[in-house]
Amino acid sequence: MKKPVYIFSDGELHRKDNTLYFEGENGRKFIPVENTSEIMIFGEVSLNKRFLEFISQSEIILHFFNHYGYYVGSFYPREHLNSGYMILKQAEYYIDEKKRLYIAQKFVEGAYRNIRQVLKYYQNRGKNLDDIIYAIERLGDLIDGTSDINELMAIEGNIREYYYKSFDEILGNSDFEFDVRSKRPPKNSLNVLISFGNSLMYTKVLSEVYKTHLDPRIGYLHSTNFRRFTLNLDVSEIFKPIVVDRVIFTVVGKSIIKKDDFDGDAEGLLLKDRAKMAFIEEYEDKLKTTIKHRTLGNNVSYHRLIRLELYKLEKHLMGEEEYQPFVAQW
Repeated sequence: MKKPVYIFSDGELHRKDNTLYFEGENGRKFIPVENTSEIMIFGEVSLNKRFLEFISQSEIILHFFNHYGYYVGSFYPREHLNSGYMILKQAEYYIDEKKRLYIAQKFVEGAYRNIRQVLKYYQNRGKNLDDIIYAIERLGDLIDGTSDINELMAIEGNIREYYYKSFDEILGNSDFEFDVRSKRPPKNSLNVLISFGNSLMYTKVLSEVYKTHLDPRIGYLHSTNFRRFTLNLDVSEIFKPIVVDRVIFTVVGKSIIKKDDFDGDAEGLLLKDRAKMAFIEEYEDKLKTTIKHRTLGNNVSYHRLIRLELYKLEKHLMGEEEYQPFVAQW
């Protein structure tokens, strides 16, 4: 399977004949074209049109992150699998309010049920989460009865608000207290980890969308607009609890990332590069983790599950099979 390449150093990306390399202060490092799915750029990196032409031919995506580790944009090569038929189907299901609402409800249902699985996992290990699980289950019962996207988004927001309250009980670490969800900039260390992990998931799903016939600009839970990709945000909701959040619990619980792995400036807190790399190592390991797939009957990695989720959505849009979200079973 192709793998992502992460670049934290400052330097230059170049093409040399049919190969790629990065040149920085530590010298030249070649990038295996045939084994690279995407390049994640965190440092100050320059490149030229010749480089972009080659990675476009090689179907390699570039994702750019700013100084704080937040996603800022992508070089998304011409979609080699782009389908006019699929774009029309996506648009049809977006314009029809009933069809759009069904898909959006399923994304929220998947997120809710995976959140519940995470909470049940820690409840079974002695964490006092009864009240939070009860509140979330009451909200989860309301998903199917929502009549529009705004009502659905409100329920989804309330579920996550209760869910984030569980983090302090799960982690039991005063250096990583949740307080409230804050973004751009995050106000504390735990919010920094959540935002960083979510950015990684958004770009991972975007890279997987590229390998399907789907257009990432047409989402259903998050409104399609002129500014950004939205389908990857939708699908990420299903996988954030069982991938990103569990990585956070691991890196904090095992003291892989500590309080002194953060720096502060006028804009807020940021994760040091060493800690970013440590987080990414755990994140990539989690994506490689395999589980028994109930339908396929064999072991499938979380990485592969993301692609399978997109294939299920394609089948739904083509009228072949009604979409049901992936829910983890531990």
